[in-house]
Amino acid sequence: MTTSLTEATVAELSRLIAARETSPVEVAKAHIDRIDKVEPSVGAFITRLDDALMTAAREAEREIASGNHRGPLHGIPYGAKDLFWTAGTRTTNGSDVDRDFVPRSNATVIDRMSGAGALLAGKLNMTEYAFGPTGENSHYGTPRNPWNPERLCGGSSSGSGGAVAARMLPFALGTDTGGSIRIPSSLCGLTGIKPTFGLLDRGGVTPLAWSMDTVGPLARTAEDAALVLDALRGSGAGYARGLRGGIRGLRVGVPEAFALAIADPEVAAAFRAALHILEGLGAVVTTAEVPEFAHADAAFGVTIVTEGAAAHREKVLREGKHYDAPVRLRIEAGLFMLAESYLLAQRFRELQRRAMERTFGEVDVLAMPTTVIPAPKPGQMRVVVEGKEMPLRDLILKLTRIINLTGHPALSAPCGFTREGLPIGLQLVGRYHEDASLLSAAHAYQQATDWHVRKPPI
Repeated sequence: MTTSLTEATVAELSRLIAARETSPVEVAKAHIDRIDKVEPSVGAFITRLDDALMTAAREAEREIASGNHRGPLHGIPYGAKDLFWTAGTRTTNGSDVDRDFVPRSNATVIDRMSGAGALLAGKLNMTEYAFGPTGENSHYGTPRNPWNPERLCGGSSSGSGGAVAARMLPFALGTDTGGSIRIPSSLCGLTGIKPTFGLLDRGGVTPLAWSMDTVGPLARTAEDAALVLDALRGSGAGYARGLRGGIRGLRVGVPEAFALAIADPEVAAAFRAALHILEGLGAVVTTAEVPEFAHADAAFGVTIVTEGAAAHREKVLREGKHYDAPVRLRIEAGLFMLAESYLLAQRFRELQRRAMERTFGEVDVLAMPTTVIPAPKPGQMRVVVEGKEMPLRDLILKLTRIINLTGHPALSAPCGFTREGLPIGLQLVGRYHEDASLLSAAHAYQQATDWHVRKPPI
């Protein structure tokens, strides 16, 4: 039973608990045992909350037994990236500077999880202050990818990706400013969604870039992500209810010239195979180029370092020597950014947003790989793709950061593996507030494939 409980999805655990075929206490114990077994090989946690988890599980069991069942997440453990404030429990932000920071209140989404009956199992590792896409962290260790411990989980929600992929938790919360939910989802073989910007409350979430930071779930299936998003959004959201409409007639646009200009051949092959499956399910796949994508890198770079510097100015000036060197350099670069440069970047964002809206007049969803390369190795700075040597950071962010500039919803779902057994992600991008259509498309794809049910060797 212990093995099956940790292999079960959120939806499966929910049904088992509701049918009294298992209990929150049994589920919590099974996941604690799993964490004990594999966490030393992954390094996903900064703070474990085993005692609090068991106390909450016993209370959930009593509530459910008395007929007070709160919904699909009641009695199910989860983890939170360690930038979500948790009252009475330290919130390190992945930084040595905040090693002893204990908030007095919860982030809004943590309260939403508590209200839904979900049980917080621990605070998860991350890139310091969420400022980096690989997940490397010199303060708390770098999480190792459950598919291959010599590879990275991706960041900045690295612990969230590693914990869910390793079956230590059924789901986790992360944040996405340039791809920090979608990148670890892609590299760890998970389903993660960056909702429409502003859809979820960010109160009590340590900021990086106020105009791009977004909260969202990492899970194993689109159905699980929908269940979590329902709880985060509040009553009546209906994401899970809308999953089974199918995708016949869905117009899927592919910005091929941009998305596949530089891509690992195995990633490109898996992506094209995924498009073929979508066509077989009734979707209409067409080319949909967005020329503005080619000029997004500068606007993103200016925006994130300027807003990051605004959020961290006092702290980095006071405690800069305690920061990870790459994070400190990015923040300090923003201190010297001209207001003119920032304003030009925002003007470009508006042009790109308008271009995306024109594109969504012709298609319903955009499809791209999530990352153009599979999981890299720790310390790797450059990658050779199709004979060209490129900076790792640019490659890993290439297809995710453009969507943070515009604020559209975007989802990553597993769509294959390399010959070395590393996951590959399919990214779907939708119109504003049509997050449900992305979840529905991913769910339909997962009903026709088995990439999302494959288990890492750990």
